[in-house]
Amino acid sequence: MASTEGKLQQQTKEKRSSKTELKNKPARTSRKKAPGTRPQKTLDTRAERMRKRSEKGSTSENKKTEQKQIPNQRKQTKRQPMDRSDFVETDRIKELVSRTTPYLQAGYPLHLTGPTGVGKTALALHLASKFDRPVMLLHGNHEMNNEDLIGSIAGFTSEKVIDNFVRQVYKKQEEVKEKWHPGRLVEAIQKGYTLIYDEFSRSSPETNNLFLSVLEEGVLPLYGTKQKQSFLKVHKDFRVIFTSNPEEYAGVFDTQDALIDRMITIEMNNETQTEREILRNRCNILAKEADIILKITGKVRKACEKENKNGPSLRASLMIATICKKSEIPISTDNQQFTTVCKDILASHVVKCLDGKTIKDAEEWVEEIS
Repeated sequence: MASTEGKLQQQTKEKRSSKTELKNKPARTSRKKAPGTRPQKTLDTRAERMRKRSEKGSTSENKKTEQKQIPNQRKQTKRQPMDRSDFVETDRIKELVSRTTPYLQAGYPLHLTGPTGVGKTALALHLASKFDRPVMLLHGNHEMNNEDLIGSIAGFTSEKVIDNFVRQVYKKQEEVKEKWHPGRLVEAIQKGYTLIYDEFSRSSPETNNLFLSVLEEGVLPLYGTKQKQSFLKVHKDFRVIFTSNPEEYAGVFDTQDALIDRMITIEMNNETQTEREILRNRCNILAKEADIILKITGKVRKACEKENKNGPSLRASLMIATICKKSEIPISTDNQQFTTVCKDILASHVVKCLDGKTIKDAEEWVEEIS
């Protein structure tokens, strides 16, 4: 009996202690926060996010404007006129420029012909600089063909599509296309360049036949190119200047009459006055020094003309003047070093023109005339 009473007393004590613990436990607070403190953190984060987005948008806009400005700058650099400060414009050259510019403005092709070294290419570049259009320089050679002018296939592009959206269905599609690379003539015709076809008679007549329809009908045929278009229309600002050497030069083809008939041909020759002004301005020498050099090269040129051959051009005179100026050699017939320079540059022309003369004979002959 005593043991059962002790157990009951112990249980009642445990119940009382548990009740006191429940009373002393702090009251449970509600999960809802006060209205003043609740939205602060969320509002701050949203504001920061909005600010970051606006900053990103402004930076992306700045990048886009910078990217837009870069191509504009590139276009401006392309449109800059050519530097022709070293071009010497004499009275004869001014006459040729005023004479030929209306032909190009009217859209007719110009053909400058004459012996080597008379300044055909220089004059063509000078004429092209008069127009506010890009200039393309094309050099004729016997290996040039239609692919160089029109274009050709430059490889293949492959596109592969794999569709496995439905697990039980697998679809694979692959397409291979030919990659077309346009030629230089196509680019010039489409964009309205001023084309300078330098020494076009060194290209074969079969290649130059493309210009027949370009100059007459204003279209470029694309035969043999596998293109959807059969021809391209010529840009309204497209102009072309041809240069050529006489047909007796080595490596020159006979030009077809149909092509010559579509051009306005201007013949250029060596002129002492023009050569004197070029030597004075290009080499910074005196007029009497230029006359000494031109007198020596002129004698060699006349000797070659008697044999119906081409003598030294203006390039030989420029070589002599430039070497003497940079090496501080006096330009005088009494100076042995000047005579040696003339012999080294002109002796090869004498051997080519005067049959039966060796290099030693040619050097002695140049020494006699200088």
